Amino acid sequence: MMSDLGYPNIHSDNVEAPNGHDPDDTFEQDLRNMLRDGPNISDSPATMQSGGVHSPSGQFTGIDLSSPPRTTIPSSPRAISPSDVAASRLANQKSDAASKPMGDSMYKSSSPSYASSTAAYNPSKGTVYSSGSQYGSSQGSAGVPGSQRFLENSKSKLDALKTWGVSTYKCTRQIISEKLGRGSRTVDLQLEAQIEVLRDTQRKYANILRLSKALTNHFYQVVLTQRALGEAFTDLAVKSPELQEEFTYNAETQRNLCKNGETLLGALNFFTSNVNTLCNKTMEDTLITVHQYESARIEYDAYRTDMEALQLQPRDSATVGKVEEAKRKYNVHKEKFDKLRGDVAIKLRFLEENKVKVMQKQLLLFHNAISSYFSGNQQALEATLKQFSIKLKPPSENQPSFLETDLQDQRH
Repeated sequence: MMSDLGYPNIHSDNVEAPNGHDPDDTFEQDLRNMLRDGPNISDSPATMQSGGVHSPSGQFTGIDLSSPPRTTIPSSPRAISPSDVAASRLANQKSDAASKPMGDSMYKSSSPSYASSTAAYNPSKGTVYSSGSQYGSSQGSAGVPGSQRFLENSKSKLDALKTWGVSTYKCTRQIISEKLGRGSRTVDLQLEAQIEVLRDTQRKYANILRLSKALTNHFYQVVLTQRALGEAFTDLAVKSPELQEEFTYNAETQRNLCKNGETLLGALNFFTSNVNTLCNKTMEDTLITVHQYESARIEYDAYRTDMEALQLQPRDSATVGKVEEAKRKYNVHKEKFDKLRGDVAIKLRFLEENKVKVMQKQLLLFHNAISSYFSGNQQALEATLKQFSIKLKPPSENQPSFLETDLQDQRH
């Protein structure tokens, strides 16, 4: 039987519940009772209106899309009475689930896990562990010191970063103030003059080193040319009987010059090596200490300026603490500055003494070797090498190849 709106009419004569209680139809009976006691959707159009528009005569003319659907909710819904059959079925389902071994094991295994996880909560420490007792107990004993150690390391790194940032800012401000002529700087006139002399000396010694290397490389090419020329004279002396005597004299002369040239190359290499050590190692080490001294001087002046600025402020409880902290940092950087200033003075004195000893020996060697070679005094040249304990190496080991020489010339 259909209603006026086309829905099946649920008010029929056979809706009444049967007298007997069949367990299979319990849920259908409850549903039918709810539908029977609920509102009748086919009684009147006032019960449910889906945005319909009615004419004055009561006829349906269309749907108003601008008006939302309205539904009338029953004022007093009827309470559903409990069913004895449904209760009995739920009780049977519980007994069946409890009798199964898998459900029993799952229930037993899940209960201790929940109990252990709840027992891992410590109200006094405010710590909650999400895992069970077998993990929570180990984390509770070893996890807390690890986290504390991590926090301590992180805090120390952050403190170091903060200290570095503050120090860098102060030093940068001090440098800019000095460049602009607004800030004061600590100057040791005697030490600054010695440092400037050292830098000028290093530049001049670097020039001597460059020229001596060039002379050595060029003379090495001369020795190679003399050796090749002597071999050519010897070959022509064999193939030219009419000029054999003349070619033989010239070949012998070139061999002697080549031998003396190798001796002079040994002296030049020894001179170049020692000048290189003095210029690029000994002087450079002193200049590294000078650079550290200049950095310490900037830090010292930066913290000195801060302390002087705080001392000019009015004295109160907050300013007194800041002044004491500024004094402490000032004293620390003053000690560092004084220590490095003493180190620079000592290194400059030792460097000057070492430079004099080394260069006296090397300049004497250079003079005797050059004068002996160009004067043709082979005995004096060999005696010079013995005096300075210079041992000659084979030509292949004593000098680089022509390819290495070309590369060195391109670099210079």
